[in-house]
Amino acid sequence: MASAKKQVGKYEIGRTLGEGTFGKVKHAVNVETQEAVAIKVLDKERIQKQSMGSQIKKEISIMKQLEHANVVKLNEVLASRTKIFIVLELVTGGELFDRIVTSGKLNEHDARFYFKQLVGGVAYCHSQGVAHRDLKPENLLLDEQGCLKISDFGLSALYDGEDGASRSQMLHTTCGTPNYVAPGAGKG
Repeated sequence: MASAKKQVGKYEIGRTLGEGTFGKVKHAVNVETQEAVAIKVLDKERIQKQSMGSQIKKEISIMKQLEHANVVKLNEVLASRTKIFIVLELVTGGELFDRIVTSGKLNEHDARFYFKQLVGGVAYCHSQGVAHRDLKPENLLLDEQGCLKISDFGLSALYDGEDGASRSQMLHTTCGTPNYVAPGAGKG
């Protein structure tokens, strides 16, 4: 006997695509449109235990304002008593990191192709007052056509906005993944 599929709002939840600090990323399908999406399922209790509530809210509000071909799109946010469901565009081509590892290195043509898209996405984010602050090949996803999508805005910040930091304050805040941080970063 097949078990009933779990549904959240209009989304039927499927297999796990990945796991993060606060929960899992699941494959899901919008039962009304049949559109496949990715849903980040976050555990509220885990978020509260690590005092990350404001950081998650900030990530969501930043992603809501971004809409660009090279940025993973946030469709909507749902919540239950114990979970937060962040519904995202499904990007199925894997991480740029895996593409680099598989091929050993990128040839000049491919490197230029991805770099152009990365610069376009970052320029758009900056034009919206958003600094990602954790750009690395693991946070750059590829869609089925091989186009690059910037993901994981968990360390991002707004600057020169209403309650955002000034650009100068941002330049003196050390954050990101240690192996990718520029040498001497954060040493005012």
